[in-house]
Amino acid sequence: MENRNFEYQYDSIKVDGSSDASRKFIANVFLWMFVALGVSAFCAYIFNTNAQLADMLRDPLTMRRTGLGTIVMFAPIAFVMIMSFGLNKLSSLVLTLLFIVFAVLMGSSLSFILSLYTASSVLGVFITSSAVFGIMAVAGYTTNQDLTKFGSLMIMGLIGMIIASVVNMFLQSEGLSQAISYIGVAVFVGLTAYDVQKLKRIGAGLEYGAADTKKMAIMGALTLYLDFINLFLSLLRIFGSRK
Repeated sequence: MENRNFEYQYDSIKVDGSSDASRKFIANVFLWMFVALGVSAFCAYIFNTNAQLADMLRDPLTMRRTGLGTIVMFAPIAFVMIMSFGLNKLSSLVLTLLFIVFAVLMGSSLSFILSLYTASSVLGVFITSSAVFGIMAVAGYTTNQDLTKFGSLMIMGLIGMIIASVVNMFLQSEGLSQAISYIGVAVFVGLTAYDVQKLKRIGAGLEYGAADTKKMAIMGALTLYLDFINLFLSLLRIFGSRK
């Protein structure tokens, strides 16, 4: 799900180095991130609890994905790519609508995974993920240490995770799957701090209220959303109690 190759263009952006602009930008990023998480949580819940909706995504007899279920499962990847590569061509309104639809699809696809675990363990892991994410976000925002090199290492770890996950699709190794989950926790904990610091610096160089600023806030929210969701899923695979 992760796609971090966002090519931000600054050609039409005015510079405003005030800390107030940075705080407003970061607040906007987190606002949109929380909106997306709320939309995804709602969709995951209704697709888990409504039998008719659930049957649209998976066969009630075999519990395998239907054709629509397969589309919903992989559609978020397409949306991330469209938003990333179309950033400079899409309007802020279209980008926002794509982000909301992405959150709906992500929540619907997450219902597959959440249906495998007990509600209490999902809630417990969600609270844990929120606490860890919050701590690392604060650390990334407040630290004076440059995390650029650290972030590069985390991205290399992410690439390694993706390769290992593809290999494990064929090996079906439970041990490798667990190792990937533990590495995932470390990678996305580190990326959270790195991404928040990066967004803080981006915010300090933007004039708040410009059209491009709104687009950057949506892309920043997408980045942090993916960090949180991947951290949550990694912890769920380690600590979640299956039904």
